[in-house]
Amino acid sequence: MTLAAGSQLPAFTLDNQDGQKKAPADYTGKWLVLYVYPKDDTPGCTIQGQSFTATKDQFAAKNAVVVGISADSVESHRAFCDKFSFTVELLADPTHALLTALGVGQSEWKGTMYWDRTTFLVDPTGVVRKVYEKVVPQDHEKVLLADIAALS
Repeated sequence: MTLAAGSQLPAFTLDNQDGQKKAPADYTGKWLVLYVYPKDDTPGCTIQGQSFTATKDQFAAKNAVVVGISADSVESHRAFCDKFSFTVELLADPTHALLTALGVGQSEWKGTMYWDRTTFLVDPTGVVRKVYEKVVPQDHEKVLLADIAALS
């Protein structure tokens, strides 16, 4: 079952695309858009990364940071960021520790299981304020920016 709004973001320590260890405390004091995506270098995931990179300054203006997470490796994330010039942070969760703690569902596509596209909007104190399941990549950033404005 997906982590519900009103829950505290679970504790974690994961590496980002640069091999830097990240934990919830690194995002305290800012809105955190934690978006789960299925796989590096796939069409929908590329759209999300490009959209979030293009609107990074708009999120920053709302005291928000965007962070993606998938089960891909640090190396895969680095290559994905380099290929498309992403400036958003991507967390690697190859052991599925945080993905499981968040209760993100999985779906099968062409015989392979992938984590469902899900976004968690976390307030500056670490409380999940909204959960978006079965996310459609196009224009998702606009919904998030509007919701941050409404909740701030």
